[in-house]
Amino acid sequence: MKRFFQNFYVNLFLTGRLFAALGTVSVLYLLAFFFPAIDFLPTIGLYALLLLLAIDVFLLYRQREGIYAHRRTPERLSNGDDNEISIYIESRYRFPVQVGIIDEVPVQFQRRDIGFQTRLPIGGSKILAYQLRPVKRGEYAFGRIRLYVKSPLTLIERRFTAGNPEIVPVYPSFTQLRKYELMAVSQRVSDYGSKRIRRVGHSMEFDQIKQYVPGDDYRTLNWKATARQGQLMVNAYTDERSQSIYCVLDKSRAMRMPFHALSLLDYAINASLALSKVVMLKEDKAGLITISDRKGAVIPADRKAGQLGRIMEVLYKEKTRYLETNMELLYTTIRQTAKQRSLLVFFTNFESMSGMKRQLPILKRIAKFHALVVVFFENTELTRLTNKPAADVEEIYLHTIASKFAYEKKQIVRELNLHGIQAVLTPPEDLTVHTINKYLAIKARQYL
Repeated sequence: MKRFFQNFYVNLFLTGRLFAALGTVSVLYLLAFFFPAIDFLPTIGLYALLLLLAIDVFLLYRQREGIYAHRRTPERLSNGDDNEISIYIESRYRFPVQVGIIDEVPVQFQRRDIGFQTRLPIGGSKILAYQLRPVKRGEYAFGRIRLYVKSPLTLIERRFTAGNPEIVPVYPSFTQLRKYELMAVSQRVSDYGSKRIRRVGHSMEFDQIKQYVPGDDYRTLNWKATARQGQLMVNAYTDERSQSIYCVLDKSRAMRMPFHALSLLDYAINASLALSKVVMLKEDKAGLITISDRKGAVIPADRKAGQLGRIMEVLYKEKTRYLETNMELLYTTIRQTAKQRSLLVFFTNFESMSGMKRQLPILKRIAKFHALVVVFFENTELTRLTNKPAADVEEIYLHTIASKFAYEKKQIVRELNLHGIQAVLTPPEDLTVHTINKYLAIKARQYL
């Protein structure tokens, strides 16, 4: 009994309608002081209100478990993407109820607006959904679900606590993998902002012998098969497979810069995961190297069934550091890991020509042994400033400085190309599609 009364007081809340009714009764008592003829009205009103209040308490508390609710969350959340969270609620009352729902979302989101108001009929149920967009990898702790139930009288609310606290990990963006998987399989790259690449010549990897059809290259005629079959037969070739593709992630302070609340490293991680998926669909081998002031994770290139899962688990734990990249250590790591000529996609960021030139000697040494693609980021705020008309002298000054830095980024691309290093300058939001397009272009041109 003691426990019942404790729960009763803790979970009982007064509504605005009850306070409005009490205010009305108070006004009647005040009027009865000046008009004695109506002195019976406030007393009748007070007793009627107390009776309704007792009925409301009886209706809400007669059932111990008047309402049921639980939260439906994915096993893991996708970083940088909208993830759907739903709440299932079911009424067990024998009358319609109004329900207010507050979900205790993880503190990382800093959101106080996850609340709903709904009505449930007798024995009714509903599913309420909302979206969460995490911007950091790690573990996110969900709390309880708070339910505030009102009867048709709506004089009081009874609070229920439902759902269990749970911890949900946030992994690198995996929801976009299917989109880029279709991109790689269907070759409809133009739908994703990419462009078609004209093939030069043909691959030297044999696929099959097939019957000649108009349009086939007559230089691939197989005369022995033609003699055996009595009709023209040609050799068919396909893209070379089992080539090693490494994503190299720079984890230095240059990758801490945020863009739409997501760090540049997280954009690079999401792009690396998507690229690894496409690489394995193309039957190439995907690998991973992370580097900062010290050696990070190294996953040798492979295309076994669990390779993508290994890459995702490693990327889940990666964090930026505050020191600059040790380029000599990167060169040593690559030479020890990539034993044959490979494609290296180096995700980093250069803000100035001098910063790039400090790393250029090591990049040139790496490019002697491997096909190197340096991917770095366009500063979209500078682009916005350069496209904005200047209204006064201060804005002219800012416009000039922004144009200088934007031009320097383009100069970095030219400088890298002059030394045989391919470069991709891209806005962070387009990083994934531009990186995959670059890989497909290299495959089409047989650059590797």
